[in-house]
Amino acid sequence: MLRPVTDTDGAPFWEYAARGELRIQACAGCGELRFPPRPCCPHCQSFASEWRRMSGRGRVWSYVVAHPPLLPDYAALAPYNVVVVALDEAPRIRLVGNLVAEPGAAPGSLPAGRLRIGARVQVAFDDGLPRWIPERP
Repeated sequence: MLRPVTDTDGAPFWEYAARGELRIQACAGCGELRFPPRPCCPHCQSFASEWRRMSGRGRVWSYVVAHPPLLPDYAALAPYNVVVVALDEAPRIRLVGNLVAEPGAAPGSLPAGRLRIGARVQVAFDDGLPRWIPERP
């Protein structure tokens, strides 16, 4: 399985994810949330930042279902989905991941017919990677 490539700005995101926390970088000057992480705030140009914990809830903004041929590490998992999720606390921030049937389930565990734009989802971490599960009422 492919692993994320980290850089100085994004490393804290992955460190929190490894602990099961969804945190987003925020400007310590103006408070604006930003993703992907970067050294300077695009709104006020401050270099001060902090990491705010998010609820992990959001809505499916978009999705695609991948079919073979794919990267060799993913071919056996196909077909699987990749979703773009808009966070409840910050709808302009959108995170990418797989929508899976339950925590720990493999990509492709949720039938493509269950995917819906606007569906409520909740983050679930699997080996430090954010995945998404349908939110239960």
